[in-house]
Amino acid sequence: MRVAIVAESFLPNVNGVTNSVLRVLEHLKANGHEALVIAPGARDFQEEIADYLGFEIVRVPTVRVPLIDSLPIGVPLPSVTTVLREYNPDIIHLASPFVLGGAAAFAARQLRIPAIAIYQTDVAGFSQRYHLAPLATASWEWIKTVHNMCQRTLAPSSMSIDELRDHGVNDIFHWARGVDSTRFHPSKRSAALRRSWDPTGTKKVVGFVGRLASEKGVERLASLSGRSDIQLILVGDGPEAKYLKEMMPDAIFTGALGGEELARTYASLDLFVHPGEFETFCQAIQEAQASGVPTIGPRAGGPIDLINEGVNGLLLDVVDFKESLPAAAEWILDDSRHAEMCTAAWEGVKNRTWEALCDQLLQHYADVIALSQRIPLTFFGPSAEAAKLPVWVARALGVRTRVGIEV
Repeated sequence: MRVAIVAESFLPNVNGVTNSVLRVLEHLKANGHEALVIAPGARDFQEEIADYLGFEIVRVPTVRVPLIDSLPIGVPLPSVTTVLREYNPDIIHLASPFVLGGAAAFAARQLRIPAIAIYQTDVAGFSQRYHLAPLATASWEWIKTVHNMCQRTLAPSSMSIDELRDHGVNDIFHWARGVDSTRFHPSKRSAALRRSWDPTGTKKVVGFVGRLASEKGVERLASLSGRSDIQLILVGDGPEAKYLKEMMPDAIFTGALGGEELARTYASLDLFVHPGEFETFCQAIQEAQASGVPTIGPRAGGPIDLINEGVNGLLLDVVDFKESLPAAAEWILDDSRHAEMCTAAWEGVKNRTWEALCDQLLQHYADVIALSQRIPLTFFGPSAEAAKLPVWVARALGVRTRVGIEV
């Protein structure tokens, strides 16, 4: 099978979209398939890789957007269509499509190549979090357009499926995320690491792993700051790092971690908290659970499917998350139930492997390819109006305007 993956984000930027694409590429390689990646280029100070596991990476220029400056946005050039035409894949996999992925969805229809869209980013929610509420409605309209140009949408949680349906997206199927239960495992717990955080050995260690940005709601952890019985560990980097360090001066900020260092950090926590409500899945919660750590998350988005209340963690209402957090943390950390919840966290995800999830994905590929062979794909016309494309996308793709002139 020849698969073209168009990723809205990719290496050297590390996030949920990038990590899931890497796991898919590894599975494709292990099973003898061919792949090509189209992704945004690196920023000026970042090193770009030309391939991953021998799969070529085609880069497009990037722009930086205010408020989310640390995440470069790929510019949808007409060359996207050219690359896809020349590669001639059996299927196109759109990883969290919005800007670059939107252009690729249009190109897929133009070239009559079946496409699957993987819903991973709550763009509309981000718009509200960054006080850009008028963009939320426009974002949903564009998400509907992009996803309905594809033959199938895969969403990671029950809430994201409901949201997509409510906003007019069709043909939605559930596809969760796997976790590396060998890498993330309770055995990685490190007494030495815990002593480096708390030389007294008397504190409970509560942590967060993720981007230090507004949409993650990390400032809500401040209700656990300044306590003599809790040590906060914040793993990650981002535009709010300086602000958060000033807000929680007693917290330990490790910066971004990866590999075994990240695995040891997860397993050495007593409790993991993810306070942000805009997660379509929340892989960090699943990695903490695989490490044998109970979790607290918001009663919104992906965490609803991952946290079994009172068994492996607790869900808190978004509106009073910060105020409810101290009592919830104390309840989980109580010696009478903490060990049992640690075991339940690990038991719940230990068999949720990437291999099994990627096998499901390959079956989705096969189903969509077979369907497109029975019912040939049609192109909805040469005009930007017929395709319902915003003018900026039409110009970038070289699509004809309403007066029939190539732009």
